[in-house]
Amino acid sequence: MMQRFSFPVVQPDPALEDLRAELQGFLREELNAGNFRPEPECWMASADPEFSKKMGTRGWIGLTWSKQYGGQGKSALERYIVTEETLRAGAPVGAHWIADRQHAPMLLEHGTEEQKLDILPRIAAGECYFAIGLSEPGAGSDLANVKTRAEKVADGWKINGQKIWSSGAHMSHYMVALLRTSPADGRNRHVGLSQIMIDLSLPGVTIRPITDLSGDAHFNEVYFEDVIVPDDCLLGEEGGGWKQVTGELAMERSGPERFLSSYITLETALYQLQGKLGSDSQARLGKLVASLRTLKGMSWGIANLLHQGISPETEAALVKDLGNRLENDLTQQVRAMLNDLPAEEWSDEMRRIINIGVLRSPPNTLRGGTTEVMRGITARQLGLR
Repeated sequence: MMQRFSFPVVQPDPALEDLRAELQGFLREELNAGNFRPEPECWMASADPEFSKKMGTRGWIGLTWSKQYGGQGKSALERYIVTEETLRAGAPVGAHWIADRQHAPMLLEHGTEEQKLDILPRIAAGECYFAIGLSEPGAGSDLANVKTRAEKVADGWKINGQKIWSSGAHMSHYMVALLRTSPADGRNRHVGLSQIMIDLSLPGVTIRPITDLSGDAHFNEVYFEDVIVPDDCLLGEEGGGWKQVTGELAMERSGPERFLSSYITLETALYQLQGKLGSDSQARLGKLVASLRTLKGMSWGIANLLHQGISPETEAALVKDLGNRLENDLTQQVRAMLNDLPAEEWSDEMRRIINIGVLRSPPNTLRGGTTEVMRGITARQLGLR
């Protein structure tokens, strides 16, 4: 039976605009002081621990969790504004991004009180980072095929195996990994999977960088050889990892990073093209702006659902699919628009940003779930499979 999608319309709150203005002022000061250079895909590949600490000092990390754990007790919509503005500015937020977005909420739900009091304030201060431990060789889109195992031992859990494409693992303190803790139930491979938090400084952990087309090495392979973690590092129920992961992915797939990662490329190009856009380029620009506005409304609605405690997995999949297409299309459309400007008039900054944007665009349709997987989720919601 077909289910409806839910994208509630959220009315603007003037009070939220004060936060936006404060953020814009901070980012402008940091940029003018030369403390960062804007980049596309900044939440993936641009990490600056000092910048993260500045964000933490101002209370802009951990906005939604309680002050007891170092947070601010604010709404998901306020957090949305922080993520939106830092993405638009191309700011170096990659160090704290994943911890703030998905693993802190997981600790709040499944962590021990000791873990919450220890780790969450450090995340909120911009001083503690997490990596995602999902994909493996042979287990990308087919995530239930993970082979990395956690065996119950007297001292906790013994972990052996490998994770891949773990962004920021080389600088992270912890990884939350999806591991097989018991055999699958026949053809149902979702059974027997659990999530375990791993201290990446433990003996037996080896992290190796993977250099991408742009020369960055923010991706990593992570190997585990007889790594022992305590019992309390099991997050949630043993065997309940698959259900937890699908809820986690709603947070990963629905945010503005799914359609604003390349926004700085468009903004920089428009600054160069003032008064020089031909009719074709004006049409391209109109389509891009319409798509950005639409996706913002959809993503804003999901933020409101998350604020209400609802986990909109299918809506998030649709936003990610549409956002992936926009991200890749935006870079190509900007390149076409720049044909209105002689190459010798391109600024060095424009060349730098467009080059980074082109080289970093291939993972858009892969990370967080491939386009095919997202469309499969959408089709299931529509009763088509």
